[in-house]
Amino acid sequence: MKPLWQQYIQIINQVVKPALGCTEPIAAAYAAAVARTLLPVDPESIAVQVSDNLYKNSMGVYVPGTGKIGLAIAAAAGALAGNADAGLEVLANVTPEQVAQAQTLIDAGKVKVERTETDEFIYCCVTLTAGKQEAMVKICGGHTLIAEKRLNGELVFTADNAQAKATGSICDGVDINIESIYRFAQEVPFEEIQFILKASELNSKLSDEGMSKPYGLEVGRTMKNGIAAGIIGEDLLNKIVMLTAAASDARMGGANLPAMSNLGSGNQGIAATIPVVITAQCYKVSEEKLARALIMSHLGAIYIKSHYPPLSAFCGNTVTSAAASMAMVYLAGGSFEQSCFAIQNVISDSSGMVCDGAKASCAMKVSTSSSAAVRSFLMALNSQNVSGQGIIAKDVEKTIKNIGKMVLNGMSSTDVTIINIMSE
Repeated sequence: MKPLWQQYIQIINQVVKPALGCTEPIAAAYAAAVARTLLPVDPESIAVQVSDNLYKNSMGVYVPGTGKIGLAIAAAAGALAGNADAGLEVLANVTPEQVAQAQTLIDAGKVKVERTETDEFIYCCVTLTAGKQEAMVKICGGHTLIAEKRLNGELVFTADNAQAKATGSICDGVDINIESIYRFAQEVPFEEIQFILKASELNSKLSDEGMSKPYGLEVGRTMKNGIAAGIIGEDLLNKIVMLTAAASDARMGGANLPAMSNLGSGNQGIAATIPVVITAQCYKVSEEKLARALIMSHLGAIYIKSHYPPLSAFCGNTVTSAAASMAMVYLAGGSFEQSCFAIQNVISDSSGMVCDGAKASCAMKVSTSSSAAVRSFLMALNSQNVSGQGIIAKDVEKTIKNIGKMVLNGMSSTDVTIINIMSE
């Protein structure tokens, strides 16, 4: 296999992972679980310091297995019941009794959460105290990327520069662009990428869960009721929007099922997966072609998002759905040029969507971007595309760079304003 293809597979394996619950509070749970391994007994108090963006994305989302919201319960549950070896599935086996124990610690005022000044977009420092013993674990650059461990003030672990590399720059130094991703997805041996079908399995289970039970805003179930009432039809667009939103409903509503995440986001993993799976069913393609389309969608999303910070005021579902739309064109038998048209169309449509934290209404944003993905791939198949308008350049690579500039240079003050509004 070509060395470049091996790099691409390594990138995918590094950031397309199962994640139980929203990855921002889960980062705190993971840090707390790792810190607990340094102590001989359960902690008597917990202190959590996080970056503004991690704080924003933890304020309104349920922590799986707890039925509760926020960083305090995530950290307490992680410290008392977390599996430090399970990464983003750290809370998979938490019990009601352990949740009650964690809540008791919170009610006693023994769990403190605060924002801290840092240049890192993903930053979480958890300190556990038990008697005279103190354990500290610091995460930065990635949701499970441990930068430092200390026991009683003594350094017991520090990451080297390579380990500390932020996920947002994961494509640095790699020869990658939309065309190379497209060719790789088409030509790499199937057995080398068959693993990506796990994304279809996990995220489809979440979708089924969201359709069967009343999670969050019930966006998917509401659409199902509309179909049953004859208000809307069950066409490809509505089916994709309904089932994608349902998966997000379940995830943001605290379902005890993992999502296959993409670059630290379960919702974006869902947006990169479900529309592609439903389109594959529509066109009755083989399992191999579905796998190639999922590689195209997930790696395309990673590449586009590598142009801006991992957490920001920009809703990443936009560009994730753009990559999904590219894969949908491929499934429909379209050309590479038409796949680029699809990316351009989605970004033109929904790039103004802001991120105001992780919460139930994220299912609506997932449905919005997925709807844009369907419209855009249909337009692209008809060779209709947005070009040279607004931030959309004539070349897809230039458009991707424009998105990066807009988020990095143009939306930092927007991010601060959003966080201040939410904090009030």
